[in-house]
Amino acid sequence: MQTIQRSKLFWASCFALLVTSLSFGIRAGILNQLGIDFQLSASELSTITATAFWGFPLAIVVGGFIVDAIGMKRLLVAAFVFHLAGILLTVFAQGYWTLFLSTLLIGIANGTVEAACNPLVATLYPENKTTRLNYFHLWFPGGIVIGTLLVLLLSNFGIGWQVQVAFMIIPTLIYGYLFFKLDFPVTERVASGYSTADMYKAVASPLFIFMFVCMFGTAITELFTGQWIDVLLRNVTDNALLILTLTTGVMVIGRAFAKPVVGKLSTSGVLFFSAILAAAGIYLLSTLTGNAIFFAALVFGIGVCYFWPTMIGFVAENIPRSGALGLNLMGGAGMFAVSVYTVFMGSFYDNIVLNHLPGGANLEDYVKATEGSVMAEALNNARNLAGPEVLQATLMIPIFLTFAFGGLFLYMRSRKNKVMNKTNYATA
Repeated sequence: MQTIQRSKLFWASCFALLVTSLSFGIRAGILNQLGIDFQLSASELSTITATAFWGFPLAIVVGGFIVDAIGMKRLLVAAFVFHLAGILLTVFAQGYWTLFLSTLLIGIANGTVEAACNPLVATLYPENKTTRLNYFHLWFPGGIVIGTLLVLLLSNFGIGWQVQVAFMIIPTLIYGYLFFKLDFPVTERVASGYSTADMYKAVASPLFIFMFVCMFGTAITELFTGQWIDVLLRNVTDNALLILTLTTGVMVIGRAFAKPVVGKLSTSGVLFFSAILAAAGIYLLSTLTGNAIFFAALVFGIGVCYFWPTMIGFVAENIPRSGALGLNLMGGAGMFAVSVYTVFMGSFYDNIVLNHLPGGANLEDYVKATEGSVMAEALNNARNLAGPEVLQATLMIPIFLTFAFGGLFLYMRSRKNKVMNKTNYATA
């Protein structure tokens, strides 16, 4: 007979997500150094970074289709194998293609973790899905904080990026061990008796499609900006990585207090106010300099804090028949959008840099220039101008989301009022 240990399964899920987030935090911290060590352009770095976002949607969407059939435990064992392989391949990377493959494997592992853990958390805590998903996803910014601080600490001691990446092996072994031991429940959709036809009908509903499209924007706003912050603002401030640490630190605290926030504003209200603050944060990041930029990071962190878990929580609560597939399609949509946007903006960034270099300049020559040379200084000045321009282009996305979620908030409130009026009429 199965004994479901809800608390242990939740904490094992948190360790699995910690590995996912460490991969983001550490990669963001070492991205610039990888470019130097392997002489990679911004376009090449963006393609390597994007592979994590390609692997993620592939794994999470496939996982969404098969998780009900094979069970969440088998998916998480696969995630463990992919994580271990990707980490080791990164540590022993020899150049562009080994970095490409290792990042792809880690992306597949990350997607597999969410493919299993999002429906697992919703199944374990049906009474407060959005709050618990926020608690679970607290470990994503939490891991980024740990990862970026780890990079700063070890870099100050002269310890290379290979050792920094290897630190991810520890939580990987922990979550692998825990999941091997524990019994798992069936997914909530299976337990509730909703059919596969019900599930497909739910993911084709107008409300789900609306949320699916909006997930593109929320994911890009949060993850693209966070992953590229060290590159975009390195020449604006000496503490670009600390900006990411501050932003994600705010997200940890915010998600820890998700229960009263969601209870006060509702899920649609949280999304509306988040979009407003995210837009304000990106605008401030692109215009402020010096210590004032930390205030911008604070505003941005509050803005994106609830995006990912509340988007998934909204679907889990308001479109429950979509089941694990619905939750995983949302995650896949977000990561796919980030992957496409990252590649596009990498080329956009290079073009802006090129426009700020002397006429007829070859970007590769400037990237390979000796540090401290005239060409290297010119490149730094060009990058100084390019980073904020990329952020200003990205600003259009949370502005769109502000209007979209404003409409969603009004729609959900009117729907709630209709239900209450019908209930009052029936009991009158």
